[in-house]
Amino acid sequence: MDFTYFKNNLNRITSLELGGLDAQFKLAPKVRTKLSEDFIQAKNPKKAAILVLFYPDKNNKTHFLLTLRANYNGTHASQISFPGGKFETDDILLEKTALRETQEEVGVEINDISIFKQMTDVYIPPSNFMVTPFLSTINYLPKFVKNHEVAALIHVSMSDFLNDNNLTTHILSTSYAKNMIVPCFKLNNYVVWGATAMMLSELKELIKKL
Repeated sequence: MDFTYFKNNLNRITSLELGGLDAQFKLAPKVRTKLSEDFIQAKNPKKAAILVLFYPDKNNKTHFLLTLRANYNGTHASQISFPGGKFETDDILLEKTALRETQEEVGVEINDISIFKQMTDVYIPPSNFMVTPFLSTINYLPKFVKNHEVAALIHVSMSDFLNDNNLTTHILSTSYAKNMIVPCFKLNNYVVWGATAMMLSELKELIKKL
């Protein structure tokens, strides 16, 4: 998808209705059930935010960034995610969390980023986080500089993302389930599943309305 076309349609994207949990759960593992709002509130989840950053490549084709998390002693080590992280009191707004974490993790100048839409929150049971995704653009190809939290940068083209052939399943094991079959995206030879895939599922439904 041409980046100029994408930018020219931002107002339309902003006005489109979100698919919500129904869209997200198309890419949720079967073990991940829909939890009631009361159940989630009782867990008092920690707040977090991520940023979906759209940018042009050298040929003005639209891309967005995913990251491979570093291998550390934590719940989401070595997983594919968007830039983002935990809400800090000084952030005041979750949008600031998404921007701050993006600058820290991949070195993008936040003053050049424009946030244009908030997506549906995703609850992550293993770490008890409620994550708010934000869609944003930057008008040039950034010089990304990853920090110690990021093992690799994954530049995903919009055309690959929208290609249904990149939807598949994968067998994996986690701390809470062994040899489970999960729906996923296969992007740049990376298996993208779980909460990130759920966010991408809602995003894909949104973009396909253009």
